[in-house]
Amino acid sequence: MIAPELAADTQAPMLGPIDPGDAFLPMELLELELSLETYNGDADFCEAVRVASTRAGGEFLFDLPADGLMDNCKRIAVLRIPSAEAGTRIVLAVLDQNGMEIRIEAPPPESGNLVQFAEAFITVLERF
Repeated sequence: MIAPELAADTQAPMLGPIDPGDAFLPMELLELELSLETYNGDADFCEAVRVASTRAGGEFLFDLPADGLMDNCKRIAVLRIPSAEAGTRIVLAVLDQNGMEIRIEAPPPESGNLVQFAEAFITVLERF
């Protein structure tokens, strides 16, 4: 399930603008969401997200436990998804507390350090 904030007009700057009057999500995010829709907790979270991000033309950067970073979730995967409108987008694939559903979210404002780490991680990757 794509989090409502991805379709709202108050996006995190790196996600780029999404016209709130436009009922369509960017194709890249829609592809990612559809690839993760069938996740039911049986498969490995990291592998499921890695495969889905690759299908959407994106890149799995890293994952970590959600403890203290976000409420009501177990793990967070950080992804870089190319976007025709915004260059690249940093999005989070979040495994719910029950381990049964993955949702795609914009990085919340309180995750600023996580976003900065992701951007630094990308810089390191691009050097090689």
